[in-house]
Amino acid sequence: MTIRDCEGLIFDLDGTLIDSAPDIAAGVNDYFAEQGWPHLEVAFVERFIGNGPRRLLLDMMLELGLPSDDESVDRAVKGYLAAYERTPSRHTKFYDDVKQDLHLLHDHGFRMGICTNKPHRLTLRILDILGIGQLFTAVAGADDVPACKPDPIHLLTVATRMRLEPGRWVYVGDTTVDQTTAARAGVPFYAVPWGTGRHLDVAADCRLTRLSDLTSLRQPVTQGDIQA
Repeated sequence: MTIRDCEGLIFDLDGTLIDSAPDIAAGVNDYFAEQGWPHLEVAFVERFIGNGPRRLLLDMMLELGLPSDDESVDRAVKGYLAAYERTPSRHTKFYDDVKQDLHLLHDHGFRMGICTNKPHRLTLRILDILGIGQLFTAVAGADDVPACKPDPIHLLTVATRMRLEPGRWVYVGDTTVDQTTAARAGVPFYAVPWGTGRHLDVAADCRLTRLSDLTSLRQPVTQGDIQA
């Protein structure tokens, strides 16, 4: 695709637009405390974010040697989400310049969407609390699609809802899950420079310094282009 043809940007949420790890860890620790289980540091919890609540809890419980049968995990997910939903954005913050750059990209004419493994209702609530919900044409949490990331149907569903044409949009994320999802969907992937994004193996021109770099994908059409 020619870069001037890019009309849509779809973003991951946690670790890409917002640093939500402290609130996710707080929700986990609220449930763990009820069970008499150990308190977890944010850095530990952050290692497991990206595959949705069930994998988050399952992977941590396996790592810690805690009961990890289906019933125990189901109970943990329910307890964690109840705790997280009580205070979903007490400690959550944008990464540097993200909110400003999202408005810039919106004003630049991009249609924007969210593809996240966070539960859908919770995603919408957090976007509204943070004051950016109105910027996105479509949002899809993990329970709003037939299959979630890294299944490409998740990402492609968001693109379809945004009425984006093939070859005219990109996906922006911070994890190997995001990168794999984009590859399976056959769309270009751009990595953010913070969190785990800085460790991803991507081409230099697909490694962002900040979100405003994406404006280069939508070059203005010149008079010469129209005549051609």
